[in-house]
Amino acid sequence: MTGLDEVRDELIEVAAVITDFDLNPLDEGIDIVIKPSAAALENMNDFVTQMHTSSGLITELDAGTTVADAQTQVLEYIKQHVPESGKAPLGGNSVGTDKVFLTKQMPELVDHLHYRIIDVSSIKELSKQWFPRAYFQSPEKHGGHRALGDILDSIVELQYYRKAVFSAEGPTSEEAKSIAAEVSSHISR
Repeated sequence: MTGLDEVRDELIEVAAVITDFDLNPLDEGIDIVIKPSAAALENMNDFVTQMHTSSGLITELDAGTTVADAQTQVLEYIKQHVPESGKAPLGGNSVGTDKVFLTKQMPELVDHLHYRIIDVSSIKELSKQWFPRAYFQSPEKHGGHRALGDILDSIVELQYYRKAVFSAEGPTSEEAKSIAAEVSSHISR
């Protein structure tokens, strides 16, 4: 994105990777650079400009495609693996912001996705509070602020937290029922 302002800023790269339920990527994914408007480029602040310069993305923008074409390509890619609408969740780090931009600029894509999101940042923040040893040993990121690299980092992170934090088999059905009753009794409604 050229920034975080949903009114003035634009998508400049979009990527997707489909995984199985065990978080194994089914293929290498898709990554598309989008050519932004001149106004969106002018509105980029110094931090964003430096980030996209360091990653090399800034030099690829002139050769980028349109938002409409990028949406078509990503939607076709997702439909190859998840043809039924409303089944594929959007996942990644801080994807709430991504969804705002996608809703505005790629509504057909968002319409195909599940309404729920898998935000790895939320799991990371909870782990920081409740499982700090696991949090501070989490894998290093290598995505370099590029869409595909960041997605792959998010998949690795989620795999890590699944093994490091969600490692137990979990309670039996009866134990879960008892826990639900216990925690529900602490909230007055």
